[in-house]
Amino acid sequence: MSFSNFTSPRGRRNTILASVAVAALGVAGALGEGAFTPMHPAYAAAVSTADLPQNAPSFAPLIERVKASVVSVKVKMVADDGDAADLSGQMDNLPPQIQKFFKQFGGQPGGMPQGRHPMMMGEGSGFFISADGYIVTNNHVVDHAKSVTVTTQDGKTLDAKVVGTDPKTDLALLKVNEAGDYPFVAFSKETPRIGDWVVAIGNPYGLGGTVTAGIISAEGRDIGDGPYDRFLQIDAPINRGNSGGPTFNMKGEVVGVNTAIYSPSGGSVGIGFAIPSTTADTVISALEHGGVVPRGYLGVNIQPVTSEIAESMGLRSAKGAIVVEAMPGTPAVEAGLKSGDVITALNGKAVEDAADLTLRTGSFKPGDKVDLTYMRDGAEKTAQVTLAEQKNETVAKADGAQSQKDHGAALGIQIAPAKEVAGAGDKGVAIVGVDPNGAAAAEGLTAGDVILDVAGKPVSTPQDVKSQITNAKSQGKKAVLMRIQTADGDRYVAVPFPKA
Repeated sequence: MSFSNFTSPRGRRNTILASVAVAALGVAGALGEGAFTPMHPAYAAAVSTADLPQNAPSFAPLIERVKASVVSVKVKMVADDGDAADLSGQMDNLPPQIQKFFKQFGGQPGGMPQGRHPMMMGEGSGFFISADGYIVTNNHVVDHAKSVTVTTQDGKTLDAKVVGTDPKTDLALLKVNEAGDYPFVAFSKETPRIGDWVVAIGNPYGLGGTVTAGIISAEGRDIGDGPYDRFLQIDAPINRGNSGGPTFNMKGEVVGVNTAIYSPSGGSVGIGFAIPSTTADTVISALEHGGVVPRGYLGVNIQPVTSEIAESMGLRSAKGAIVVEAMPGTPAVEAGLKSGDVITALNGKAVEDAADLTLRTGSFKPGDKVDLTYMRDGAEKTAQVTLAEQKNETVAKADGAQSQKDHGAALGIQIAPAKEVAGAGDKGVAIVGVDPNGAAAAEGLTAGDVILDVAGKPVSTPQDVKSQITNAKSQGKKAVLMRIQTADGDRYVAVPFPKA
């Protein structure tokens, strides 16, 4: 057979049909005359679904019960000059249709008159927790709010006021101004398990009343958003505007308050974070009855214990929180804590890291007595501490950004007595030069930093530094621990020795 007819669609079709006809004739010849007996046409049968289970799991009954408690939150706020300038410039550079989109969903176009503060719109979610109109949402939803309105599931819009906020946990409590008998939900008293089904309801992108479902993916997540981060991770899709909305368990109880997403693009990739109900319940109760959240105050500046720090101090594991500074006049000083101590347990329970100590200390109330276990000079010690009231953000600061890296190059620093270097103060040894390829640079040390002590011993001359380094080497240490004064405060750094 020639393939020349394949050069055109019609030719190809004729050739294919002809081939089929030839094949059919061949088969008929083999089967005999019976092959040509007329047959009734066959039709496709309808897909049978009668045997499928009629009681398959559905979220519909749960959603019907709880959806009326969820509201959309709309906030008017005044942008400061910096926000207005940035936003104006960004919006002016966008196409008109994109500017229109951002205006619709809470953005602010440029071109505001000089000297005026533009009003900006923000949207989020919330939910009633009492019949008289108290609503939970996120602090970042109502931060700097000039006015707040909420819209219920049946479309009713109500004015609301901010009763109290807690930026450290990103929670806020609102109350609607209009008296009524509102449908509300309760916080769960149980901690959900990884793998449990959950349902999130909220107001993504201003669309309102949106339901998504998933499971608890992880717990205890610290995303670096604040000192009291211990989020539930869920894979129920949440997006911008879901902030402040509830995550329900299958009993219709709130197990989390949606607060953040991880997203390279700004849209959901299935990694969302919710404030656990146990945290939210405690904070909201405090906001409702006093407007502030009382937290225990220890009075230490701390940082994590890295493997290098643990090795240089002779600790068995890289756990606990090392005290960088015990602040004067605080419970920590009264209990005898000092710089270089490593807090390893609180009330008999091991301290995993600095963030763990911060979170657990803040869970106590002022006046509570706690038992601390700590290491000093290789010996375990204990102290009972009466916590004070936390008054500022420097309390129990866990600086996770100061993590160390494992490098084996030379220290690579040039040093001089601090009192001989302008602006370095009169204590310690100032770093006046840093080899960019050296171990000190790799650990974040820069010119202008001041070495206060080495291997737990105060230093005031370069010879002091050299002696302590030599002593650490003679003890078989792989790194030397230094307390460094930086522009951002004191911190400990374990600088490794060069490998032989």
